[in-house]
Amino acid sequence: MAANSADTVTQVSSMPVPPLLYVKLYTDENVKNGRAPKPPPPIQDTYSMFGLPINNDDAIIQSLESQGIKRLYSTKDIDRKKELRKLNHSILVSFLDLIDVLIKCPESPKREEKIEDINLLFIHAHHLVNEFRPHQARETLRVMLMVQRRKRTQFTQKFKEQLEKVEGIIQEAIENLPEVKAEGLEDTKDVKGVKEGEGRSLEEEGKDTCSSLDRIMCQIVDELSHDLQ
Repeated sequence: MAANSADTVTQVSSMPVPPLLYVKLYTDENVKNGRAPKPPPPIQDTYSMFGLPINNDDAIIQSLESQGIKRLYSTKDIDRKKELRKLNHSILVSFLDLIDVLIKCPESPKREEKIEDINLLFIHAHHLVNEFRPHQARETLRVMLMVQRRKRTQFTQKFKEQLEKVEGIIQEAIENLPEVKAEGLEDTKDVKGVKEGEGRSLEEEGKDTCSSLDRIMCQIVDELSHDLQ
């Protein structure tokens, strides 16, 4: 019984693990503590995709001739949209011919020929679609940049509007300040402290960088404090 169990081969699915099993590993706590799985290392030499060996040095979009496939259309001044329509029409016609062969003579060698023709047409259509991938990538990047630019422009515009509002509030507050007598502005060196008897000059405290508006406000507050006492 044990020997039979040892000889039993467990079949493993070729499909990848569902994404949610990976997503659950990338929690905020795992990422913060460095326990999240690292990304897989880049493939250096070759790898297999759909059962075909792929070399990293190969072009992303390989020509049909390099794959040993006969080209059905000319590469000179090619209109890919027009060729895709023609291929689509040819696939439909070939499929109808295959059905006709299967009805009249299922064992006829023409059945294999029609299947090969349909397969070749699908390969050409898939190749033409793949040739649009660089254009699709450029357009996707262009749209992403346009969205980012629009968001930044909107944010800048809102920031300018808020800045103008703040400047207007500050200007209104300045205009509503009470007027100060001229003789009170002649000498701003001796500004009285909050407590009586703590007279300190602005020069002694190193506040030469204060603006005239700040000095006026300080003097008004000191005068009000003195009147209240």
